Amino acid sequence: MTMMKRRFRGFFPVIIDVETGGFNPQTDALLEVAAVTLTFDDQGNLHPDAEFHFNIDPFEGANMEPAALEFTGIDPTNPLRFAVAESVGLKELFSEIRCAQKEAECQRSVLVGHNAAFDISFIQAAATRINAKRNPFHPFTCFDTATLSGLALGQTVLAKSCELANIKFDSNEAHSALYDAQKTAELFCYIVNRWKKLGGWPLGD
Repeated sequence: MTMMKRRFRGFFPVIIDVETGGFNPQTDALLEVAAVTLTFDDQGNLHPDAEFHFNIDPFEGANMEPAALEFTGIDPTNPLRFAVAESVGLKELFSEIRCAQKEAECQRSVLVGHNAAFDISFIQAAATRINAKRNPFHPFTCFDTATLSGLALGQTVLAKSCELANIKFDSNEAHSALYDAQKTAELFCYIVNRWKKLGGWPLGD
């Protein structure tokens, strides 16, 4: 049995961050998606592993709120984004995640996000739109680093949680899906490893 399977009860945690054209996953555009997988070292500590990132073309008829675009700094019409259709980006991402999940001997991937309900709602809505047959993610279970940070660090804002965990955080890079996913991955690993160091896992040790 792999350490990943043992540690998370057969779940394969994958950090996800999305950038969008609003707050409604049914009507608002998915514009960016990034993912970071994780791995254990020989000492049983968790670390970020592979990274994936796609700029996404808005689906036909998608709503994009001006305030959301101003917040993220994304120009959906910029050809230098080299954006791909949802069906291309998500199917490739799902395929990579399924391969890593299988290698880790896990049965299902679980989305890890900072305020994860937002990210999982957009991933699942997009998966439905493209009729994805092999979505690796559990439909509703997720690990939320905002909640975990509230427990472990007394803070729920990503930048402030990273600061308390001595993780470098550049606010000028924030709201890029890949950067936020990288920092969320580092934060999740910090919390899991800190819990282990404090004797909280393996249980009974």
